[in-house]
Amino acid sequence: MELHQLQILRELGALGSVTAVAEALRVTPSAVSQQLAALQRGIETPLTRRAGRTLVLTPAGEVLAAAGAEAIDAMAAARTALDDFEGAATGVVSISGFHSVGQVLFGALLRELQTLEHAPTVQLTDEDVAQSEFPALTARYDLVLAHRMEHSPSWPTQGVRSLTLVREPLDVAVASTHPLASRRSLTPDDVADEPWVTSRIGYSPDDVLRAITAVANRPVEVRHRINDYGAVSAVVAAGGVIGMLPRFTSRSIQDRDIVRLPLDGVSTHRMIDVLARPENLRRRSVRVVVDALQRVMARLSE
Repeated sequence: MELHQLQILRELGALGSVTAVAEALRVTPSAVSQQLAALQRGIETPLTRRAGRTLVLTPAGEVLAAAGAEAIDAMAAARTALDDFEGAATGVVSISGFHSVGQVLFGALLRELQTLEHAPTVQLTDEDVAQSEFPALTARYDLVLAHRMEHSPSWPTQGVRSLTLVREPLDVAVASTHPLASRRSLTPDDVADEPWVTSRIGYSPDDVLRAITAVANRPVEVRHRINDYGAVSAVVAAGGVIGMLPRFTSRSIQDRDIVRLPLDGVSTHRMIDVLARPENLRRRSVRVVVDALQRVMARLSE
């Protein structure tokens, strides 16, 4: 029984398919299957079973996967103890961020790390997925910047740790020439009869818009569904529709032509969190990057 075999078993339980495990670990599906078969040869009780075309864990597989996660975490703790003794914070830390947070955080993070002596190297990428898909990204990246609406279920705790960077409100955005632009704040009744540009279903702005519909007790007209906040700002600035924009992480050149207004009467806050596997958070280099992210976000939200 080898550590990488236990890691593959854990990822199968978390990601749900051999193909997804292979993509996360950057190996071929056949290599994943071979390692699972090698692990199974040393154990009498079946660890996996077929569910249609998908390979899933049996109860015994789930028990071993959980124990394997503890073994992986223990090995990470041992490596971390040596890093702490040597004072080492170097190495490579991979970070995934959704689009809007990447636009405001990535450059600021790099500048923050440049101020440190012997800072780790970061590898940045953007992954703009629906809220439910963020935890699975922790199999591919050391740190995952994720968002969820404040009233939605918390992130899973099995094999994933979360740390909140900021509680961010979403504001109504209107063109500076719009009749609502002179208001100090708005209610669902004020905006329910306006045509909207919002996100695709499963993302924060659409969640808020559905809450507006419920509170105002009437449907709203959605003309455009756009996930990129820069494009949303441009469409709002052109007039004809209103939209919803995060307060801290969606600034653009179009802000000179739009007005952002707080919305009362519904929950509009989203949480921007860092998600990671427990063993990754033990690494000194990862902790240094998390601390830098916290400092950068604190300045952005002042």
